[in-house]
Amino acid sequence: MSIPPLVAPAEQLTVDEVHRYSRHLIIPEIAMDGQKRLKAARVLCVGAGGLGSPALMYLAAAGVGTLGIVEFDVVDESNLQRQIIHGQSDIGRSKAVSARDRVQGINPHVNVVLHETRLDVDNVMELFTQYDLVVDGTDNFATRYLINDACVLLGKPQVWGSIYRFDGQASVFWSVHGPCYRCLYPEPPPPGMVPSCAEGGVLGVLCASIGSIQATETIKLITGIGDSLIGRLMVYDALEMSYRTVQIRKDPACAICGQTPTVTALMDYETFCGAASEAATEAAVGATITVAMLRDMLSARERGETDFVLIDVREPAERAIVEIPGSVLIPKGEFLSGAALEQLPQDKQIVLYCKVGGRSAEVLAIVKGAGMADAVHVGGGVVAWVNEIEPHKPNY
Repeated sequence: MSIPPLVAPAEQLTVDEVHRYSRHLIIPEIAMDGQKRLKAARVLCVGAGGLGSPALMYLAAAGVGTLGIVEFDVVDESNLQRQIIHGQSDIGRSKAVSARDRVQGINPHVNVVLHETRLDVDNVMELFTQYDLVVDGTDNFATRYLINDACVLLGKPQVWGSIYRFDGQASVFWSVHGPCYRCLYPEPPPPGMVPSCAEGGVLGVLCASIGSIQATETIKLITGIGDSLIGRLMVYDALEMSYRTVQIRKDPACAICGQTPTVTALMDYETFCGAASEAATEAAVGATITVAMLRDMLSARERGETDFVLIDVREPAERAIVEIPGSVLIPKGEFLSGAALEQLPQDKQIVLYCKVGGRSAEVLAIVKGAGMADAVHVGGGVVAWVNEIEPHKPNY
């Protein structure tokens, strides 16, 4: 979809800016007018992680005048495989500050505004009103719906991307001209059904592919060139090296941008998306043990004082990184299909663990539903085990 330029042009470019952006200026579609629009633009990037890294770097290089960064996290070593805006020396630093330093190193003409806070219903509207558009670099459904709803209520475009393992998606949601995120995904998936990147992993270079698409769409919106991804979903498969687009239509029954909207204000998005299913939450009450308790239980089992089965519900690739001694692997998927229930002994207590406790709580609900009322799971999972019990082991 072709739409008019989002941003009015700045008055002029300096001599230094003309030299810096000369390869843009000789492109007829951008030229001096387009570069002035980029200079005048105010773009907010939510997240300075896998998607935010390439998006911020290329928008800075392109000459976007003001870049806002919303980020509350600190740089961890596990980020460096894909979050290329950060480096080894940034470990432990604020991601927002690290990203700002890299952006300013790329282009000192860019004004970087930091918002070192978690985006929520209390600050989102005030933040978004300061910018022309929002680049969504988040990795959870609650924040995606929050961003979408705020953009719809403010009439601003949302340049969206999503990554998982080898698969990526990108689109532009702008209810003024087409569908919004809720038109594509009216409801979030059931809790526990879609693993996060922390649970399922992501090919590092995939972030560059999707993040650069987001940067490209942002530049097109600002300058009014080309056909925007409004009304289209770009789907990328890195293993097949294939791109395809799927048409998205504005849903007349959409809860927020439809003909008779039922969502007219921001809501509790954590509750809407559900951090964990109700069944998992109920199952975990009174059935969650600490890693210190598990350590004592394992010692007692070695002495023959008790017996139980410790089950790792992660995937084989995760177990190859690190495991809790004395456990057996039965991935969560086998519990969801019901196949694992036949393998469980009826005369021993079942103890479950995963990476941090989310998946094991979901499995706990299944196991308890099968009649094993004394089953428990390990709060904090193998991450807590390594941090508190065996700190010499690797973590992820």
